[in-house]
Formats: sequence, structure tokens, C-alpha cells
Amino acid sequence: MMNLKPFAFILLSIFINSCGNNKNDEKKLFSIDTSALKQVYQLDESLNLVIKNEENKTIDSVVYLINGTKIGSVKNNSKLKFDLSNQKLGYQKINASVYADETSVDVTANFIVASNINPKALKYKIVNTYPHDIKAYTQGFEFYRDTLYEGTGNGEGKGTGKRGISSLRKTNYKTGDVYKTVSLAEQYFGEGITILNNKVYQLTWLNNEGYVYNADTFEKIKTFKYFKEMQGWGLTNDGKNLYMSEGSEKIYILDPETLQEVDHINVYTKKAKIESLNELEWIEGKIWANVYGRDALAVINPKNGAVEGILDLKDLKSKVTQHPDVDVLNGIAYNPKTKTIFLTGKNWDKTFEIALE
Repeated sequence: MMNLKPFAFILLSIFINSCGNNKNDEKKLFSIDTSALKQVYQLDESLNLVIKNEENKTIDSVVYLINGTKIGSVKNNSKLKFDLSNQKLGYQKINASVYADETSVDVTANFIVASNINPKALKYKIVNTYPHDIKAYTQGFEFYRDTLYEGTGNGEGKGTGKRGISSLRKTNYKTGDVYKTVSLAEQYFGEGITILNNKVYQLTWLNNEGYVYNADTFEKIKTFKYFKEMQGWGLTNDGKNLYMSEGSEKIYILDPETLQEVDHINVYTKKAKIESLNELEWIEGKIWANVYGRDALAVINPKNGAVEGILDLKDLKSKVTQHPDVDVLNGIAYNPKTKTIFLTGKNWDKTFEIALE
């Protein structure tokens, strides 16, 4: 008797392959018309979406999504105009579901949204200059209840090659004295810090974990894992959520209890994304950020990631003691009482108090 199982399997395979080929053929009929799109848009622009219909098939409707969120639908193949003013900056993925002849085909396209403003060139004056521990490889800098907290890393000295010890510190900003400290083990590279609800949050660079301490006693409350595999760089807060950088153009918004991502922004100017965002500080509704390796700060709109201001600080480094291990500008602390900003760098022997002009 003939064995029907292999025969049935062959028929099933032909059917599946035929369906797959039909689906692929259908996809070739439709695409998002990129001739009507630009590669880079600005926030004050809009885009017009329409489907390219190679064989003039009858299209019943099209549903459009950007980054997984529905932005609208049209009957037939009418144009959809979408205003970008409330869109998050950065890479955007368009998905279109085309409904035609009782079937649907999904097609995609990509574009970028950049800022639509020219960053303002900010000016400053030095109000005071204070001593700073020349061995402090500064990673985090923040005032809390009139006390300057500092997080340091165990960065390798540029000239001597000697490593320090990562730490969390309370300092007397007027004298530079450290009057309370907790050190991390040698294998941990301390990074950004911030203080919220009497808790100090501290990141590590490559260990994919951070720590929460009591702000008064420095007793460790818990160790937390990052919400994904990533590096830890800078940290700040807006009084409700934490903001975390990881060396790219992204700033993640975290729930301070769960340490999970709530949202994120991508930091852009009109022309490009700003990568290597490092130490962060929340100042009067804006995020101020060190850009690693550059002697300048970016002032960022936390709602959309647009760079609204630039503060050129290249003159500060020339005012500190030049020694083999002196490194880059890194450290922003805002004193809300004086409304002044305290700045330092890795292995700098001075902290500068500045005011905007």
C-alpha cells in the first residue's frame, strides 16, 4: 500500500511555499513612496505619506505607524500629512499596512527628526574658585541640602598610568576637604550620581549595576541591575524621575523605585546627534550635559532632546594645575540657593563657581 504521509508532506510544503511566494510578490507591488520623503526632517516640518503602487492595484485603505504608534489611516491611497512638532528626535521607522484585494501587506521606511533651533551661545563669568582634590577622577557632582556630593571613578592617569579608587563623597566645597566617603572595590569604576528622596544613586561604568545609599549615612540600601546591557555614564533627576546617559546620544528616563525605563530622549542639534553625553545636571527645567572629550556643555530640552544652548568652557582647563594626569572637564553641580553652577574636571585641583551673564 502506498505511504501517504510523505506525499501529504510534499503537498503541504508546496502550499506553504506558494503562500510565501505570493506574499513576497504582493510586497513587491507596494512600498512607501520615498521620493516624497527627506532623509532628515526638523521639528517644525511635516511629512506627506503615500504608497507607491507599481501595478495600480485597487487599495482599500492604508494604516500608518511611526515607531509602533499609529499616526493615522486613509481610504484608498490618499496622502497622509503628519506634523512632526511633537515627535521625539532621532531615528524614526514608518510602518504602513496596505489593505488591497482582501489581503494586507506591510511595508516600511526610515527617516530622522532633528532639532529646528539654533543653540544659543551662552556666556559666563567666574564668581569664585575653590580647591578640589587633585586625585578625584570626577564622574558625578551634585548639591544636596547645601552639601556638595561627588562620585569618582578609578580612571587610569593619562601620564602616570596610576589608578585611583572609585568613591562616593561628601565634601566641603569651600575648602575641598572630604569629610565622608565610601569606596568601591577595585574592580568597580564609579560613574554618575544623583540624590532624590534622601537617596544617593550611583552608577558603575562596565559592571551593568548601580547602588542606592542613604544620603545621610552612606549606608548601602540596595544594588540594582540596569534595565538592559549597557554602560553607565551620567545621572541626574527632575524631582520625580532619574535621567541616565550611557555614552551615546540617548538619555533614558528611569523610575527611581523600579529603576526601569519609563521613556527616553535622543539629543540632536539641527545638523547632527550629540553623542558621548556624560555627566548630567538638572538646572531650572533643563538638562545640562558634559560631552566627553569636549570642553563644552550642552543645554538640553528634556521633552524632546533638542540642544538649546552651548557653553564653551575651554578656558577653564588652562586655569588648573597642569600635571601628567590632568584630564577632561567633567562635573556640573547647581546650587539652587545661589543660582550658580560649580564645574570641575577629572584630576583637576580646582572647582569653579560660575554665573551666566
